[in-house]
Amino acid sequence: MDSGVEKPNKQQQRSRWKLFAVLAVCASPLIASYFTYYVVKPKGGVTNYGALIDPRNYPIPAMASTTLDGKPAKLEDFKGKWIMLKVGPSDCQQDCQDQLFAMRQLRTMQGKEMERIERVWLITDDQPLETMLLRVNDGTRMLRAPAAVLEKWLPLEEGVAADRASDHVYLIDPLGNLMMRFPKGAVSSDIEKVKRVQKDIAKLLKASAIG
Repeated sequence: MDSGVEKPNKQQQRSRWKLFAVLAVCASPLIASYFTYYVVKPKGGVTNYGALIDPRNYPIPAMASTTLDGKPAKLEDFKGKWIMLKVGPSDCQQDCQDQLFAMRQLRTMQGKEMERIERVWLITDDQPLETMLLRVNDGTRMLRAPAAVLEKWLPLEEGVAADRASDHVYLIDPLGNLMMRFPKGAVSSDIEKVKRVQKDIAKLLKASAIG
């Protein structure tokens, strides 16, 4: 009787170990990449300007996003490249325009690595965009996405009053992981701040074999 009970238990244990082994193999590229981001530090300590985000806490949510002409499109469609992400309404005032311009500059500043980067603007309403804004930002991927979903997903800076997701530019890695948030005003017309953002992105591109 005892041996009849023990046998299925042993089979279950073997099955679990096989499952763990498969998961470990599948996850190894992700583990290696984030070991570089979070563990391997220069001798001087942490030098990143942007705030690192634990991707396990912020998976890309399901959302009914579309292109500007209403066709279904997903943020996941850009997997395989690094994504500089901004969000905000279609009424793009000066701070918004400065963000978009700085994102173009940041991509160009990466030189031969620039093709590894996409710029994405998630627009949080259904109002039309100005024609000149579209022309000036040709090459920026523009999708409409529900504001309520984005507000729940994108982490804000703790202790900052009236902080909004539209104040920041975020970085998503080629595996689709939200992994960095740049400070309010970092991606702007302030060239010194933009240079600090550029260094963060350059280090990530150099450290990563993905994307």
